[in-house]
Amino acid sequence: MTTAATRPSDRRVSPVFLGILAVSAVTGWATWTGFAAEPGLAVFLFVTSAWIVSLCLHEYAHARTALHGGDISVGAKGYLTLNPMKYTHALLSIVLPVLFVIMGGIGLPGGAVFIERGRIRGRWRHSLISAAGPLTNVLFAVICTAPFWLGALDGVPPAFRFALAFLALLQVTAAILNFLPVPGLDGYGVIEPWLSHAVRRQVEPFAPFGLLFVFALLWVPSVNGVFFDMIDSVLRFLCIEEIDTYCGFNLFRFWQGADEFCGV
Repeated sequence: MTTAATRPSDRRVSPVFLGILAVSAVTGWATWTGFAAEPGLAVFLFVTSAWIVSLCLHEYAHARTALHGGDISVGAKGYLTLNPMKYTHALLSIVLPVLFVIMGGIGLPGGAVFIERGRIRGRWRHSLISAAGPLTNVLFAVICTAPFWLGALDGVPPAFRFALAFLALLQVTAAILNFLPVPGLDGYGVIEPWLSHAVRRQVEPFAPFGLLFVFALLWVPSVNGVFFDMIDSVLRFLCIEEIDTYCGFNLFRFWQGADEFCGV
């Protein structure tokens, strides 16, 4: 297993990931320059591909941290290639998160890497492995919002500005949802090593349903309102106004027709 985990092919960036990255770059350029006849389609492809890139980086961060923590099996499993098809089931890893973005503009956590926890020594390492993924979303959000809080929006085309704002919203929602201390989510993984064995055994059966529980709660109007008020507060702190995310979501759902209010 040690030999297999150190093969160069186990760490070579996947052509699938490079292809998605290329789509993100090309459609980002099309959104910026106005080259696309339909800006909404360009925004949809740009945000979707960039969102998938962030999902891959999220799972890669888990795997890379686990590798340094002692789990050398992640290489042989293909987790270091950034191939989205390696992160559990394609439906759970890619399709569902994209569908949730389309349905409600929520950055649903997607995918998973199976860490051989028995190889990891030390509670801090276990916690760091779990935290690495959502911290990647935090970093992604900081990058997306940098033009806003740096006051560097002069000359930025409105469509690209709105796309960045909506992409930032997805990263913020993904980070917050992932950090919830709910079994099955990364937030619980951060605190789990510090819980007693008895508590962990009692909680373990609920882990497969944690994400479904959170999603069900978000359909409750009062909970949904509180959640998005919190998201709006974070985005306002990062100098993104609600109109930016609204227009970004409106352009993203191009099949509904552009809102003239957004002026694109």
